[in-house]
Amino acid sequence: MITPRYCPACGAQRLAPETNKRWVCGACAFRYYHNVATAVAVVLRVGEAVLLTQRARDPQQGFLDFPGGFVDPEETLEAAAVRELEEELGLSVDGDALRYRFSLWNRYPYAGVTYPTSDVYFELTLPARPVLRCADDVAGAYWFPHPEAIPREQLAFPAVVDAVERLGR
Repeated sequence: MITPRYCPACGAQRLAPETNKRWVCGACAFRYYHNVATAVAVVLRVGEAVLLTQRARDPQQGFLDFPGGFVDPEETLEAAAVRELEEELGLSVDGDALRYRFSLWNRYPYAGVTYPTSDVYFELTLPARPVLRCADDVAGAYWFPHPEAIPREQLAFPAVVDAVERLGR
């Protein structure tokens, strides 16, 4: 994680850490919080089969992940999941059909900053494999016959490994 140097309130180079998420300015006492970012992931299933996508960009380009992404400001978790499925796979779904499964903490390294994230996993069971249109941040979409068939060494993040393990129980 990059340590902030300048106070966003007064511009002084006097920020000092108070905790692992909070810095205080020695000049004006402003407190800067680096809070957790929220992300969503969707476990798409047809029967026991599970869909994973191949990341087209860093971090972890070429590795497998669940479709999903960061929640935008003023967006619900369900709306973010629906938006991400449309953006990444060209898949239109009803947010009411999503079922909450679990959440996991994660770290997302990007451009020299490691963002702490709370990853919320939803599940959506489809009657048949849909036609998918991978967008520029997805290099491919692959169906695995069941969670045990997913190659753990090809998963993008430790949290994704944990999620796959939970699905296999």
